[in-house]
Amino acid sequence: MERAVDRLLAEFTDQLRHGPADFHTVVSEELPIITIGEWMGIPAADYGLLRTLTHDQVFAQELFPTPSQLTLSDSATRQLRTYFTELIRARRKNPGSDPVSAWLRTWDALEPDRDRADEAVHALALFMILAALETTSHVLSASVRLLLEHPEQLESLRRDPGLIPDAVDEVLRYDAPIHMISRVAPTETRLGDILVPAGHMLQLMVGAAHHDPARYPDPHRFSLRRGASHLAFGAGIHYCAGNALARLEAITLLTSLLSRSIRPRLSGPPRWAPRVAFRRMTSLQLTLT
Repeated sequence: MERAVDRLLAEFTDQLRHGPADFHTVVSEELPIITIGEWMGIPAADYGLLRTLTHDQVFAQELFPTPSQLTLSDSATRQLRTYFTELIRARRKNPGSDPVSAWLRTWDALEPDRDRADEAVHALALFMILAALETTSHVLSASVRLLLEHPEQLESLRRDPGLIPDAVDEVLRYDAPIHMISRVAPTETRLGDILVPAGHMLQLMVGAAHHDPARYPDPHRFSLRRGASHLAFGAGIHYCAGNALARLEAITLLTSLLSRSIRPRLSGPPRWAPRVAFRRMTSLQLTLT
């Protein structure tokens, strides 16, 4: 991960010397797929395809997707299923030391039906890609954006890099990658004055909860020393299994970026995809001061 960060930041710095450069495209979009792709043993030539398909697939998880967005999502889902079906077939033929091969060995020992074992590994491999890219990419860009928008906080980090993990958690609170979480009530449940019948779905607006003044004093203030908990990774049995990986990517990136002599600044406002549930930045243009 450190090698990937150094390479991406070197490429970004080189582009900065020639004018504004898009941090989101050059760094934030690349690091998550490199991290998860190298770990899973996915060919680097496929990274761009998987990233694009992931962007399209998550439309199905939006609050009010349009028919065209659902069509894109359905197509992306089919292509992802085909891709990982072929990947699992290849790993069965030529197993290695990668996680997919290890999962196959594990499930073969647990499940005598080969097709069912393959289905389990397929679901796990697909989940790893869908869960690892969009959300982490947002955290990386949001971290840089918020620090550049709050130069006094950025200088605090330069003086005390030990605050970087706190900075990442404040980014996760202030601008979480997922602003809406769907849950189904297993039994009749009362929330405040509202009775939720069993089996009904709730949309939990996490982004709003993170700015609730009853929970966070002065919630719209970005503060590295807030030290407050958040719901960016969910909770309970739904707690994000990749939370440590996402944090590590952000911490590694900020640590390397702050150790460099460059002093970038925003050259314009970030651009966003029109979404509600999943935050997705599409561009973060920076320039040298």
